[in-house]
Amino acid sequence: MVIMTTTSSPAFLPVLERIAEEIGRTPGRGRPADYIPALAACDPRSFGMAVAELDGTVYGVGEWRQPFSTQSLTKVFTLALDLAREGDELWEHVGREPSGNPFNSLVQLEYEQGIPRNPFINAGALVVTDRLHTRTSDAAGELLAFLRAESGNAGLDFDREVAASESQHGDRNAALAHFMASYGNIDNEVPVLLDQYFRQCSVAASCADLALATTFLARHGIRADGTRLLTQSQAKQVNAVMLTCGTYDAAGDFAYRVGLPGKSGVGGGIIAVVPGRCALCVWSPGLDERGNSVAGVAALDRFTTLTGLSVF
Repeated sequence: MVIMTTTSSPAFLPVLERIAEEIGRTPGRGRPADYIPALAACDPRSFGMAVAELDGTVYGVGEWRQPFSTQSLTKVFTLALDLAREGDELWEHVGREPSGNPFNSLVQLEYEQGIPRNPFINAGALVVTDRLHTRTSDAAGELLAFLRAESGNAGLDFDREVAASESQHGDRNAALAHFMASYGNIDNEVPVLLDQYFRQCSVAASCADLALATTFLARHGIRADGTRLLTQSQAKQVNAVMLTCGTYDAAGDFAYRVGLPGKSGVGGGIIAVVPGRCALCVWSPGLDERGNSVAGVAALDRFTTLTGLSVF
């Protein structure tokens, strides 16, 4: 069923309906992230998709109101929140280049002296969360407040079960944080940082929530209340890093197929931005070998093909 939150022109409804129908006929949806026990039980055939226009109009199909584990999608918002506070100084501590390695790899950190390749691999996200925590004393709380405000959903919250599950299986993230701390690239105590990071990744939100929360990037840095979070240049920077680094070591293929700035998470979600027009979120928990939603990438591929909306 498709629902529209306002009576505006339903320009996207037929497209979303067609995509949902096509995805429903597609066999082979990948596998949930079984290395996080709290996510392993998700049905890989679940599917939801939402599009949010600049004025807050939202269209959705499937399970677009069903909350799911946002995981790495939150890295976009913490990046924006920290970039708004410290500006270009951030880029002295984290790079802007694709990694070419898995999102939790330690390989590059040693020969790049503790500077992560980009803010969307785990090492880079830990640096961003660390720096946001230094500036706010509660990075995860700052993120949650932002998501609640932008989505209009005051009920958004952390999933304690997911956060605990990640903490219990977070040895590699701990190793990344300690390694960067040995190079002086982490300010806070590592246990404090890890607690913030695992809480950040545990936020549960729906496609509708996340599409709305992402529209500030489609509005070139303007929040839902009309205030400016990022300069136009900073919004461009975030979108550019999403395009080149947002889907782990499959960013080139994603750019080729979808042609939009996007960020995926191992909970099965992907957010994407059409600058000046709309933001999208799609969710299906079955992942490919690189950690990206199989049905999610396919749905965004069809969206840009059917609408002609891409940055190319």
